[in-house]
Amino acid sequence: MAQAAPPMRELVQAELIAEPAAIAPGEPFWIGIRLRIKQGWHVYWRNPGDSGEAVSVAWRLPPGFAADPIAWPTPSRIPVAHLVNFGYERETTLLARIVPPATLAAGTPIRLDADVAWLVCEKECIPGEARLSLVLPDAAPGTSPSLEVRTRALFDTARAALPQPTPWPARMDVGSEWVTLSVSAPNLQRIRSGTFFPYAETLIQHAAPQQLQLTSSGLTLRLQRSALSTGLPPDAGGVLVLDTTSGPTAMPQQAFAFANIPVSPAALHATASLAAILQAALLAVLGGIILNLMPCVFPVLSIKVLSLVGLSGGNREEVRRHGLAYTAGVLAAFAALGTVLLGLRAAGTEVGWGFQLQSPLTVAVLAYVLFAMGLSLSGVFYLGGSLQGIGTRLMRHPGLAGSFSTGVLAAVVATPCTAPFMATAVGFALTQPAAVALAVILALGLGLALPFLALTLAPQLIARLPRPGAWMEMLKQLLAFPVYATVAWLVWVLTQQVGPAGVLAALIGFVLIGLGAWSFNIAQTAAPWGRRLALGTVAASLVGAAAAIVGLDRAGPASAPQPQSAAGYEPFTSQRLAELLATDRPVFVNMTAAWCITCLVNEHTALSTAAVRAAFAARNVAYLKGDWTSRNPDITRVLERHGRSGVPLYLLYAGAAEPIVLPQVLTPAIVLGEIDRIPGASQRRASLTPPNKE
Repeated sequence: MAQAAPPMRELVQAELIAEPAAIAPGEPFWIGIRLRIKQGWHVYWRNPGDSGEAVSVAWRLPPGFAADPIAWPTPSRIPVAHLVNFGYERETTLLARIVPPATLAAGTPIRLDADVAWLVCEKECIPGEARLSLVLPDAAPGTSPSLEVRTRALFDTARAALPQPTPWPARMDVGSEWVTLSVSAPNLQRIRSGTFFPYAETLIQHAAPQQLQLTSSGLTLRLQRSALSTGLPPDAGGVLVLDTTSGPTAMPQQAFAFANIPVSPAALHATASLAAILQAALLAVLGGIILNLMPCVFPVLSIKVLSLVGLSGGNREEVRRHGLAYTAGVLAAFAALGTVLLGLRAAGTEVGWGFQLQSPLTVAVLAYVLFAMGLSLSGVFYLGGSLQGIGTRLMRHPGLAGSFSTGVLAAVVATPCTAPFMATAVGFALTQPAAVALAVILALGLGLALPFLALTLAPQLIARLPRPGAWMEMLKQLLAFPVYATVAWLVWVLTQQVGPAGVLAALIGFVLIGLGAWSFNIAQTAAPWGRRLALGTVAASLVGAAAAIVGLDRAGPASAPQPQSAAGYEPFTSQRLAELLATDRPVFVNMTAAWCITCLVNEHTALSTAAVRAAFAARNVAYLKGDWTSRNPDITRVLERHGRSGVPLYLLYAGAAEPIVLPQVLTPAIVLGEIDRIPGASQRRASLTPPNKE
């Protein structure tokens, strides 16, 4: 039986220390966060490497005080299986310069507070935190504060661990596969090896060897570029550590900090061949067509098709214009989403397809819009003007702006779903230059719009639509219920992203939306004074709903994932995956998200079945589940490493070879078939159905 991890306070002991014995007005001073770490465990540098999370500090200082950024000591490389992390072992002190105001209240002790959080890891990782406090007196007027005797040696050691500001100019050349750091230092001698610790987390492969070459003008380091690097690094700085050979005047190690290294405008990606681009575009179109069958999109699309019934028998040219307007709305939304996605990735942010639904605010806004749409379909209120065409005025001719808006809405609600062919196409797009990437993303949007567009452009199909009648009002009201189901699903997604306080704020927002819809309907037939009162209620309701959405930011996060004993899986981390692979244990990785309908269906119909669970147990397969509902850079790295831009992603590790990538749509037979191929596994195939009881 595995031993329980030591208590958090035994793993990391945190202390806030000061260099001066007192504070003088307007005279900056240094304080330190001393972390004493249990042997065998480690915490992380500002760039944690392949996994982990940097130590974070939130200051709570008296008015007028200011804290400079943390001065990070030189990190060490910490190998863990096939990964390499950057961090600290045994003990480290993070220094910060504090600037007091020019005047201080005489004789009043000054309290400095810091909320410190860290992740400490050995074979497992445990988050920790501490609220640290330090009280210092103010120095007597006209005197300079002396140094604190007890901490003087600690600050000397901490300063010695800081990298020195570089005395040399440097440049960085970023290519498609390699990053070359060139340092102009003609007098370097006896250099045995060099290691560069970049500030950018996704610039290089941290575990790859770094190739040092000494030249007459200095040195170059050839670094293998990370597959996650999709643009020029926003911060090309880092720390260069040089190890010297033995000699009477040689120092064993020197570290130099580089900031704002100029980056050459090298080509970041080689554009794929025309055939490859066309193949990706075709896959995107096919994936977009299939998206229309997904539960995310079907309610919106079915309502729009119903609106065509009101136009059947009318002007066919008008119907075609509505189809083109709907298509334009879809393409505009995909272009906007693609542009934002590519821009964020170029800025170094680790996001993928569906990134907007990792924001609780976006999920809440989408839920409110669909809820209002459902109320309109149910007859609670009637939307006119520019808001027509999102499922209302089905008995009348909706405007082209309404068709355009419906296309935008269909595109937005489609992003949580992943259809066959889609992930391959989008994953390819994100490895290409921006123009190619955007073209493939637009092809996906064209596929989504294509069925409705074809219906409006084909006269023979329009002629077969049923004639308008009283039945349409009942069908319109019936279609409100799939919309409500989508709203319920979005609320469930919110419960995975925010804590109970956030869910309560969102639910209050729904009540206010309902009040606003009812008041809007009353305003249509009320007397002038009643109309003003009703419209005032509408405005107040919308302001209250907006406040509820803003309240989601202040709400705490959702509760931590259940442990394996309670949920049948372990939460995914790269660290845990490396530990399991080091023991040669098979591992099944499920990358999912609460807003991914395909993921939820696969879990219910395949991964949660008794046959699959029994096969996992029989072959000792560890089950890791990565939840991408909220942003998680660790999961983003794994997705992009396997050419994916979003979930689902299913990986089966069975030995030292690369993992098997399973299809995006799973069945029990697919999963069991791959488990049977694990080397050394029994050849007896697990039954898809339990045996009959005698």
